Amino acid sequence: MMATSPLVPTIDDANLHYQSGFGNEFATEALPGALPVGQNSPQRCPYGLYAEQLSGTAFTAPRGANRRTWLYRIRPAAMHRPFRRIDDGHLVSDFSEVPATPNQLRWDPLPMPAGATDFVEGLVTYAGNGDPHAQTGCGIHLYAANRSMTDRVFYDADGELLIVPQQGRLRLVTELGVLLVAPREIAVIPRGVRFRVELPDGPVRGYVCENFGAPFRLPDLGPIGSNGLANPRDFLSPVAWYEDRGGAFELVAKFMGHLWAAEMDHSPLDVVAWHGNHAPYKYDLARFNTIGSISHDHPDPSIFLVLQSLSDTPGVDTIDFVIFPPRILAMEHTFRPPWYHRNIAAEFMGLIHGVYDAKAEGFQPGGASLHNCMSGHGPDAGTFEKATAADVSKPDYIRDTMAFMFETRCAIRPTAHALESPQLQPRYHECWQGLKKHFDPTRP
Repeated sequence: MMATSPLVPTIDDANLHYQSGFGNEFATEALPGALPVGQNSPQRCPYGLYAEQLSGTAFTAPRGANRRTWLYRIRPAAMHRPFRRIDDGHLVSDFSEVPATPNQLRWDPLPMPAGATDFVEGLVTYAGNGDPHAQTGCGIHLYAANRSMTDRVFYDADGELLIVPQQGRLRLVTELGVLLVAPREIAVIPRGVRFRVELPDGPVRGYVCENFGAPFRLPDLGPIGSNGLANPRDFLSPVAWYEDRGGAFELVAKFMGHLWAAEMDHSPLDVVAWHGNHAPYKYDLARFNTIGSISHDHPDPSIFLVLQSLSDTPGVDTIDFVIFPPRILAMEHTFRPPWYHRNIAAEFMGLIHGVYDAKAEGFQPGGASLHNCMSGHGPDAGTFEKATAADVSKPDYIRDTMAFMFETRCAIRPTAHALESPQLQPRYHECWQGLKKHFDPTRP
């Protein structure tokens, strides 16, 4: 897919092409011969293009962890007017503004905006930890938008963006190509990659994890073996696509927790060819190969791990992205829903579709919950009574659902906006108050 000057490009969603694989060294060109052969920055690039490297990790990072892409573009990324601070809206990167709470928290879905709102304007920070200055931790945002970005392009210098649509498809038009992402799929936009968000189906809503730390990667499988969880070949990156058009464009950057904007006289999405592994990708959550017990007892939720951001402590991740997809529960003599638990990790949960099997009511698609470090949580009273009376000689088919969790090594601090939001459910704690006392010391 390509555009030739001076035409404005069109995007045919039905014929979008992708490249398969996670972390691959891709090579793609929108014009034949646009990729230089044997030299990354020749004296003169084909078609009069400029060579530019986009580095997502330190130059000296080990080969297996190094993320970088060579871009061959119509104009260098440096061509814009000076940046100026603009309104941050509801975006926050300072998570110390209000005291964190050990209370269990849950929110109703974010309402659709009343006025015209694009993806960047529709981002609302609910919680986070760490900060972008130290390149550790994360920001957790919800979004609700009702208009496409047109001559406006965004990039995040603070972290990579894991986007989880809940309602409506997103057309992510990036400088490396186009991704069409639907609910029950995810997309990751690497740190620094420029993109705009178009809404082919109208209003949209969803979740974003802004990862300040090491880029997301697939977990090692260990005793699971060579197959299971997310398959690398199911991750899709775009092929080269470009715009060659002039006009008044706005480049919006998130840098050190704040939004900045710069004027440009051309589209910054003008990369004609590229090769590398610092590239956007998407993944269909329905392709996840769920692992579980077929005898007894309940494995840890790490069996649902899709992506991880490593920390400086081996075996402890900065962020885990975990899903709870449709699955079969076959273990016998076992309480099948998630057990009651308190974790050193903190859990921010969202529901994309259907009903979550550990909550009878109150947790809606588009909603969210936060259970912080060592805060007790688990099934509500109704779910407990149903599960303890269930016939576990027969399998349970958990269908028509998709929930997820951003789990972090550090406590997750909610923002003032989230704690003051009318969507916060003040009576959430009551879902456990109906749990009955069954203890009888005379009955072993």
